Amino acid sequence: MESDRLVVASNRRARRNYEVLDTFECGMVLRGTEVKSLRAGGAQMGDAYARVRDDEMWLMGLHIAPWVHASPAMGHEVERPRKLLMHRAEINRLRARTEQDRLQLIPLEIYFRDGRAKLKLALARGRRLYDKRQAIRKRETNLEARRALRDRSA
Repeated sequence: MESDRLVVASNRRARRNYEVLDTFECGMVLRGTEVKSLRAGGAQMGDAYARVRDDEMWLMGLHIAPWVHASPAMGHEVERPRKLLMHRAEINRLRARTEQDRLQLIPLEIYFRDGRAKLKLALARGRRLYDKRQAIRKRETNLEARRALRDRSA
């Protein structure tokens, strides 16, 4: 059910720069001020990526702005590594795929489901410039075909 999700941040460049092969949902270990800042929309995930390190999944490069009402002593580090919560079998499978096939783990969006922060993580292959052009051309031809069918039926 997609209706019970509250999306707070999305990585808009990910689908342009990467070919998404598979997606996973995982939880995030956050501090209180980070959760409050996420609810206020204070996250930027442009340069974020995930890595498997010591049999654990970690999210690097996610920028969560400091919460405006927090004192400096009670705040959080803005770009600290954040642990992701996944099943051990999923982590092992993702490690094998990233090492063998040279794929990347890219975060697509952060959202709240049932009051808990979740991350949609993609197993992706980087696109080259000609792949990007080809994807744009394909999208435009599909759009033109849909328009032609719509205009003909109207």
